[in-house]
Amino acid sequence: MGFLRSFSLFCLISVAFAHEAFDSHLLPRPLILEFPEGVVNQVKELDEEIKLRCDSWRFNVEANNLNPWKTIPKNCSEYVKQYVTGRAYQLELEIASNEAEIFAKTVKLVGDGKDVWIFDIDETLLSNLPYYTDHGYGSESFKPDEFDNWVEKATAPPLQPSLELYKELLDLGFKLVLLTGRSEKQRESTTRNLINAGFYDWDRLVLRRDDDQGKSAILYKSEKRSEMENEGLRIIGNSGDQWSDLLGTSVSVRSFKLPNPMYYIS
Repeated sequence: MGFLRSFSLFCLISVAFAHEAFDSHLLPRPLILEFPEGVVNQVKELDEEIKLRCDSWRFNVEANNLNPWKTIPKNCSEYVKQYVTGRAYQLELEIASNEAEIFAKTVKLVGDGKDVWIFDIDETLLSNLPYYTDHGYGSESFKPDEFDNWVEKATAPPLQPSLELYKELLDLGFKLVLLTGRSEKQRESTTRNLINAGFYDWDRLVLRRDDDQGKSAILYKSEKRSEMENEGLRIIGNSGDQWSDLLGTSVSVRSFKLPNPMYYIS
């Protein structure tokens, strides 16, 4: 988009000066450009078309209609940046958490400590936006080593609506389980980050062990939920930013999908 504007400007300047003879004795005159109305309208129409296409792409991401993807569309990087740093993203997080809280308050807990709510961590409880700000908001291919270095810093901020929901679920009496695709070797940094971000009193933090490596997220998380059910736990709710957090087997009574247009995990 920026290239198109620069190219159009270059063409207009070239036309403006093509028929003027150069005189080294003349002082520079202020350059006043008036874009032809047709060019301005074309730029606006292209802007609107790109936004419309990126809107449609993000809708289909959240609806789980797209085939597996590795990076966001190249012409949507500015769109995704504006979305995740703007009010729309925060509003959608708030709505998802508010709806989860409304549902949770309708549940009559048995009172035996076996009613469970599962949370994913990344882009569900903790925000990795500072990391993705430095990596093109999802326009760059994922670099595991660089992300691991970020995780070790343990500085990811909380997603505030999720933190509020988390605390409300504790007050209601739910047992909270954190089920993440992070590695077991990241337990200490993950625990430290969660506590520093305001999360506490979870029942268990489940991370990938060595024998979980290489499994798809949907298989890995289904297996862990099945293990919980075999213990007699009842999975009432599940909050996650990926469909692979929510689908599969041993699913919850209600699932709540948080928005995330920056990356996809199968």
